[in-house]
Amino acid sequence: MKEPPADCLRASSCRAPAQGAHVTFDSFHLDPRLTAGIVSCGYTTPTPIQEKGIPPVMEGHDVMGLAQTGTGKTAAYALPIMERLLTGPRGSLRALVVAPTRELAEQIAEDFRDLGRKARLTVLTIYGGVGINPQIDALRRGVDIVIACPGRLLDHISQGTVDLTKIQVLVLDEADMMLDMGFLPDVRRIIKNLPAQRQNLLYSATMPEDIRHLADAILHDPVTVQIGHSAPVETVSHALYPVPQHLKTPLLIELLKHTDTESVLIFTRTKHRAKKLGEKLANEGYRATSLQGNLSQRARQAALGGFRDGRYKVLVATDIAARGIDVTQISHVINYDIPDTTDAYTHRIGRTGRALHSGDAFTLVTEEDTILVRDIEKVLGTPIERRTLSGFDYKAPAPKRETEFAWDHRPSTGSSRPQRSAGRDGQSTSAPKHHENNVNPPKSLNHRSESRRPANIRTS
Repeated sequence: MKEPPADCLRASSCRAPAQGAHVTFDSFHLDPRLTAGIVSCGYTTPTPIQEKGIPPVMEGHDVMGLAQTGTGKTAAYALPIMERLLTGPRGSLRALVVAPTRELAEQIAEDFRDLGRKARLTVLTIYGGVGINPQIDALRRGVDIVIACPGRLLDHISQGTVDLTKIQVLVLDEADMMLDMGFLPDVRRIIKNLPAQRQNLLYSATMPEDIRHLADAILHDPVTVQIGHSAPVETVSHALYPVPQHLKTPLLIELLKHTDTESVLIFTRTKHRAKKLGEKLANEGYRATSLQGNLSQRARQAALGGFRDGRYKVLVATDIAARGIDVTQISHVINYDIPDTTDAYTHRIGRTGRALHSGDAFTLVTEEDTILVRDIEKVLGTPIERRTLSGFDYKAPAPKRETEFAWDHRPSTGSSRPQRSAGRDGQSTSAPKHHENNVNPPKSLNHRSESRRPANIRTS
């Protein structure tokens, strides 16, 4: 096992809490400025990945973190990184976090700023879809931490506008999503521009073979921190609503009428469908908006901000939002379209049932979705309840011509992992994979239960 780096901050900082001891954030002996940030956020008790993951990062080890969405991965690396950066020159870029989407990059940056509000470390986000010149100006003024999407970061590297020669810590967050979005070649190019001597941290909800190969290539004698497994969290209940394709939208509207719409996240397959469905729900009187790749960055931030603060009760989104939303009390996730893979299902429904709240995951399924349903049930280890909505006419005929939300329904067959391509702004596209077969008959609708929110950090 390698020795802790020379700049490991204090002897007390590098001690892990005693085994079996009651762990609080005080157990990590963090700098008082970081402790003040934690207190100001109202947090007292570390989550499991924070409890197990913070000490090895503080000790200077490379770390491979495996945990479900919503377990607090961001704080597990943000706190020890900021602890390390509190010594040394300010305004010298020493920590780089690479994330797959703009939303996730902004979320990570917000977590760094909130937890480090007393530390006064400078955090900059770098991604496409916005002007590059303000980013160049900020880099010239000097920053301590950069949170970047791969495409725009490579633009800065090619233009010579970012200096990565002093990077001490590299974080690859949501590595499996970067694989799905086709970013691994870009990530490898970025790594070639970093100093050979550095600490490497890789976090992922799942560990497909390509990510394991990447981990083997960049991590040196890593400490593996695994919390749970890739199955969805136990605080989420699951239900399927079998329905003909042309009746999805009417059924969704009826479901919302019978559901507590405190905070509902709806996933669609395409950007166009997310936009139209968001408009349809708004016209039906719901405080609804959409989040999809055709929006400007300002509009995307406005949609997310409105959903977080409650101005919007319903957010319709593509998978770009599956890991980029940190809203603790989402009551329901509804899959208007079933996701392409079991991993995508896990990440989508991981937006509810957070911080020990209960949550519900509803999925509207057609006959073509049976194989994917069976794959999801294998991950859950149990059959998913089929439900019907009392009074809904499931036999209503299809319109003579295709109308709303019946477009781009292109059933196809193929592997369980679709081929994806990624834009320079951290946005992905994929060909949907659906299969023909039958779904079991449905049962009945129920409602979620309430639960108190503990004082835990949930920043991943």
